[in-house]
Amino acid sequence: MSELYFLWDWYDWLKALHVISVIAWMAGMLYLPRLFVYHCGVVSGSEQSETFKIMERRLLKAITTPAMFASWFFGILMLAAPGAVPADEYWMWLKLGMLVLLEIFYFMLTNWQQQFAEDNNRHSAKFYRLVNEVPTLLMIGIVIMVIVRPL
Repeated sequence: MSELYFLWDWYDWLKALHVISVIAWMAGMLYLPRLFVYHCGVVSGSEQSETFKIMERRLLKAITTPAMFASWFFGILMLAAPGAVPADEYWMWLKLGMLVLLEIFYFMLTNWQQQFAEDNNRHSAKFYRLVNEVPTLLMIGIVIMVIVRPL
């Protein structure tokens, strides 16, 4: 464990890169369901539908997914710094629980994107408007846990 103390020399950089990657990840998680809302309003196979497919795929593959991996990478490195977060601080466990829910939502988004790509969407625009609130609510909870640390 003592070999990980070097992480403290880089901790501020790790934190900055973690925040940057989380912002990019959340941008994708907030924008993709909005694209789905608009995609629901066009005819399958139309030029607009094909344009939405490209936008959704690029947002997911070029921004959201790499940002998610970067968020995990930098977050795990921060947690690996000895003494960074004592195991008995419950706010971190609650934050990690909300992060797992956010990860599940990410996989739901990838599934829905694939359904649109195959012209096999099963949901309404109203459905996507509602699920668009999920990452916002989880983000609020996570930020409160990290900044306020109420537990």
